[in-house]
Amino acid sequence: MPLSPDDPHATAAAILPLVGGPANVTSVAHCMTRLRLGLADPALVDEQALRALPAVLGVVADGTCQVVLGPGAVGRVTSAFEELLEERGAAAELAARGQALKQEQRRRNATPLKLALRRVANIFVPLIPALIGCGILAGLSGLLANTGLLPGLTPALSAIASAFMALIAVFVGHNTAKEFGGTPVLGGAIAAVVVYPGVAKVTAFGLTLAPGQGGVLGALAAALLGTGVEKWCHRHVPAALDVLLTPALTVLIAGLTTLYGLMYVAGEVSTAIGEAATWLLTTTGVVAGLVLGGLFLPLVMLGLHQALIPLHTTLIEQQTYTVLLPVLAMAGAGQVGAAAAVYLRLRHDASLRRTIRSALPAGLLGVGEPLIYGVSLPLGRPFLTACAGGAAGGAFLGLFAMLGDKVGATAIGPSGWALFPLLAGNRGLLPTAAIYAGGLLTGYVVGFAVTYAVGLRGLGETASGTEPCAPAHGEGPDRGRTSYPGTP
Repeated sequence: MPLSPDDPHATAAAILPLVGGPANVTSVAHCMTRLRLGLADPALVDEQALRALPAVLGVVADGTCQVVLGPGAVGRVTSAFEELLEERGAAAELAARGQALKQEQRRRNATPLKLALRRVANIFVPLIPALIGCGILAGLSGLLANTGLLPGLTPALSAIASAFMALIAVFVGHNTAKEFGGTPVLGGAIAAVVVYPGVAKVTAFGLTLAPGQGGVLGALAAALLGTGVEKWCHRHVPAALDVLLTPALTVLIAGLTTLYGLMYVAGEVSTAIGEAATWLLTTTGVVAGLVLGGLFLPLVMLGLHQALIPLHTTLIEQQTYTVLLPVLAMAGAGQVGAAAAVYLRLRHDASLRRTIRSALPAGLLGVGEPLIYGVSLPLGRPFLTACAGGAAGGAFLGLFAMLGDKVGATAIGPSGWALFPLLAGNRGLLPTAAIYAGGLLTGYVVGFAVTYAVGLRGLGETASGTEPCAPAHGEGPDRGRTSYPGTP
């Protein structure tokens, strides 16, 4: 009986032996689209067989084995995979060996830049669900306020939507201390200084602080400093006094440094980020949109897009929305257009067309990894033509930014069609949504046209689109290739 892509238990059971069996698995986790497995010996992975499974959209090797399954499916398969490990008696071994082997893998495979970006992601990615939920409620509150509907409900929605953003520094401090080996609650306590209203009474060097000055960047720096102070205290404070003195000294030293230094510096940096983003789009909008929209897919592929999370969060704090995210979201539109062209041109490749059918709905909603790793990147040239579509969509939004029409997002995470409920701008909801929709349409059309015209030569069909001239997707030694054309 053929394996059903809709059966998570069957998929999990098929994946397990292909990654070396239970004894080779040291950790199990998942994100929006990928099952992430820590492995004792990555060489035991049979990538070709994994890619051949109906439910698998791609495989990525980055210190861990990452199996791209798509949104929704990944959570169900991960749960089934964990149950399967427990049934086979691997849970105890997983807990005993996993952390040490995971750290060893990271040391062996991660560059300092990747490690830094991974830590940034570990701090900010857990906050995204709250940012999304509160962002949608903020948009709904604004809509009700503008239309005059349900006036009694509007203040309640506004309070619910704004509360998290008012205290986001505390969560950033908590996650920072946790990520860097400190006590999370101490990190949150130090970061809370940044948003405490009483800081308005503090003056230093003739300057008065404002609550929230420095934002998430100040909170991150404060918690990082606090973690360093805490570790120093653990090493030097006598054991009998450690439980009393270490927390007090950590909060005191890091708190004073935050008040009399970090908040000022972080405030200047945050202000510069906001001014730079505004200047970039209003002054060089078309060029900036072209570059940002065109380069975002390579950034996603390399994991460098995680460095943008603090920038988005800072802009949301300052301006209530980030003007960068809609421009970057155009990369997904180019990806969708390119995938549609591949679907129409490579008619003889049933395996690839099945992958596109399953991944395209997620791509329309802004989850591009299944299309990146399952379609365009393995084929090579369509990845570059997808970038061209993203560049065109970004230039479209950049043009309107130069004309004075800002398009922003009140939260980070979603893109594509899923970003519509989070849109905000200076011209009202309907004009903002219309401009964003125009950018998406531009990305779809250009991504499709360029891919259809030049992106598939020699990859599966002739220019007439009727005769196969290369191995179909899934055949031959280059199936699932995840590198640029011309690279090893």
